[in-house]
Amino acid sequence: MQYQKEIHDYLKHHQQEILALLEKLVAVRSVQGEAQKNAPFGSEPAKALHIMLETCQQYGFSTDNVDFYAGSADLNDKKPSLGILAHLDVVPEGDGWTHQPYQMEYEPETDKLYGRGTSDDKGPAVAALFAMKAVKDLQIPMKSGVRLIFGTNEENGSEDLEYYMKHRTLPPMVFTPDGDYPVINLEKGMMRLKLSAEFTDGKSQIMKLEAGNVINAVPAKAEAIPEGLHQTITIEGRNAHASTPEQGENALTKLLQSLINSPLLPESQQTGIIRKLAECFPHGETNGKSLGIAAKDDISGGLTCVLSVMKMNTREMTAYVDIRFPVCCQGAEIIAQVQKALAPVNVAVLICDEPHYTDENSEFVQTLLHVYESVTGLKGKCLAIGGGTYVHHIEGGVAFGATFPDTDVHMHGADEFIKLNHLLLDAEMMALAITELCGE
Repeated sequence: MQYQKEIHDYLKHHQQEILALLEKLVAVRSVQGEAQKNAPFGSEPAKALHIMLETCQQYGFSTDNVDFYAGSADLNDKKPSLGILAHLDVVPEGDGWTHQPYQMEYEPETDKLYGRGTSDDKGPAVAALFAMKAVKDLQIPMKSGVRLIFGTNEENGSEDLEYYMKHRTLPPMVFTPDGDYPVINLEKGMMRLKLSAEFTDGKSQIMKLEAGNVINAVPAKAEAIPEGLHQTITIEGRNAHASTPEQGENALTKLLQSLINSPLLPESQQTGIIRKLAECFPHGETNGKSLGIAAKDDISGGLTCVLSVMKMNTREMTAYVDIRFPVCCQGAEIIAQVQKALAPVNVAVLICDEPHYTDENSEFVQTLLHVYESVTGLKGKCLAIGGGTYVHHIEGGVAFGATFPDTDVHMHGADEFIKLNHLLLDAEMMALAITELCGE
């Protein structure tokens, strides 16, 4: 493939520069915070965006800060035909780390770069920037432009992208390094539900119950304080992304199961709600069968369902559910069944997005697959996933990387990492995608 060796050598030569920028970004705890002036999602996501745009300017790219919701850098002054979409916000660190989550650490013997955001999505964002820098510095002739777009709210609803699309126009081709290789062209529908209940009988026995940090992750820890026990019941589990809950162990459902089996809890409104949740979300079940919503098809696979966050006291309960559903399902039908199964628990819909599909035979997708095969020597193919990538609402958009096959990068979990070799390959493939799609 033309320019492959030049690009490869360029990126190897600039390896330390790549690592320095990623280290600087990982040090920013860019978790969503309280909105303020010039920081719609909190000061830290805005800080990460500022660092990235400032770096892009230093490298000679023209930049655009879209009210700190998102920002972009253009490869040249030609009209962009390709957009690369990455995000700089991260999920909270959670529990169980053996490395510092916001201090990037390289482990030579495993080639791993540890830190929150190294794989999702700061590492790929840095790789995308250096892909553009390689094309620019090598003076590879281009027939059209490329726009690198940085968001700050992908992990909490993608309001950044929604705002960007209202105020700017996306290029006709868009890919995001916010998924898996080779190419993700099908994403299941995504649903987030809020569950709530009140206790008015004055008989509650659980003084406090807390589990989970974010809706789209399996909770690794759950705690409860029963009345008169004078100690906290703590259940440990294992984090996993909500799109692949079978890879984790849900500490919350394990705790609920333990509570309903306890002789300490007399009958009450609170006990009834705990029992209802334990019945509808039995420990170890991830397909929604007990809610009556299990489904699957040959294109997109099976439905997944996770009770991921919960807070309870003697007066009320609030919980959150993450559901990913295949193409064969309709969101409205799932909602109606969940409301029926969980009654008398109140069920409110926070997000309900239908599945996303892009034709795998398009020239755009086939070019990306060809680039992947050329660089890795592996067979390129399209994937269907349960996780929602950044292009879920972009017609014709796909995910191109950045997680390699058979690599568990602990996304959204403890000790998240990206391999240094993979980071450089990400940049190489994105640079070649740019030259193949937009070069002369």
